[in-house]
Amino acid sequence: MSTLMIYGATGYTGRTAAEHAKALGLDLVIAGRTAEKLQSLAAQLNVPFRVFKPDELAAQSLDGIAVLLNFAGPFVQTADALMQACIEAGVDYLDITAEINVYRRAEQLGVQAARASVMLLPGVGWDVVPTDCLAMHVARRVQAPRSLKIALQVAGSMSRGSALSVSEIIGAGLLARVDGQLVATPDAQPRHFDFGDGPVICAPLSFGDLVTGWHSTGIPDIAMFVHISGDAFPEGDLSQLPEGPSVEQREAHRARAVAEVSGADGIVARSVIETVNGYTYTPLAAVEAARRVLSGERRPGFETPARVFGIEFAQSIAGTTITDF
Repeated sequence: MSTLMIYGATGYTGRTAAEHAKALGLDLVIAGRTAEKLQSLAAQLNVPFRVFKPDELAAQSLDGIAVLLNFAGPFVQTADALMQACIEAGVDYLDITAEINVYRRAEQLGVQAARASVMLLPGVGWDVVPTDCLAMHVARRVQAPRSLKIALQVAGSMSRGSALSVSEIIGAGLLARVDGQLVATPDAQPRHFDFGDGPVICAPLSFGDLVTGWHSTGIPDIAMFVHISGDAFPEGDLSQLPEGPSVEQREAHRARAVAEVSGADGIVARSVIETVNGYTYTPLAAVEAARRVLSGERRPGFETPARVFGIEFAQSIAGTTITDF
C-alpha cells in the first residue's frame, strides 16, 4: 500500500498540506468530521474522501491506507483514538502536534505499535522537526552532553488551532526532564535566550521536545522555553479567532529556535535554527515526512523525526539554516 490519508484536511494547515501532497502526485485520501467541507475540497483536488470521527472510527475507514497524517487538533482529543486505530489496522501514524500529553501517550503505545510493525511519529511540523534535529546537532558539539535547553520564538498571529493546542500545553502544567524522568516543575523560572538579535526573556512551557529530545539525544536533563512577541498569544474566546494568519503575515515573521547543550565538563554549545514561518514550514515538513515513510523510511514503535529521517531533515525544507555559536 502507498496511500496517504490526511485527517483534518479541511482545517487551516491541513488544507495546505492536502494541496501540497496532491501537487507532489501522492496517492491521497482526505478525511475528517464534516462531510460538506470534505466533499468540496475533494472535488477541488480530485481525490476521494472519508468522513468519520476519531472515537467512532470503523475498521474500514483505514482500508488501503499506509500512512495517516493527522492535522485535527486539539490533538489530545483526536490522537489517542487514531493511534490505536492505526495500530489495529497496521497503518503508520504521523501528526503535527506540540502537545506534550500526546507524545507521552504515543510513548506508552510504542511497544504495542512495534509489535504490530506500526510507527507512531508525532510532531512532523514546526514543532518538533526543527528543534529535534537542532537538539541532535548541538548535542554532537560537546563531550558527554548532560543538559539540553530549547527555546522557541513565536512571533506574529497564531492560528485558532494552535491557540487551542497551546491551551492544552499550558493545562498539562510545567514539566522538565531530570535525570531522564519527566517531573513537575511548578516553580520553574523564565530565563534569557538569544535567537540572534540579543537576549530576550523566555517563559518555561512543556512542549513535546521533553519527550522527543530524550529519545533523540539521550540527554537526561531537558527544559523547554518560549518567547512570545506581539499579538502571538491571543486572549478571550479562542474559538472566535480567525483560522490562521494571512500569507502576508506569515511572510513577515520567520521562525526561530535556539538549543543550548552543556557537557559534563561544563562547556556549553548553542545553535540557532531559522526557517520560514511555522505555518508555512509545517505542511511542507509533514508531507515530506509522510512521503518518506511511504517510500520505506520508517522504524516501528514510537519514534522521533531526527531518529527516523536524520539530523539534516529539518534543513531539507528550503530556507532553513542552522548557525552555531
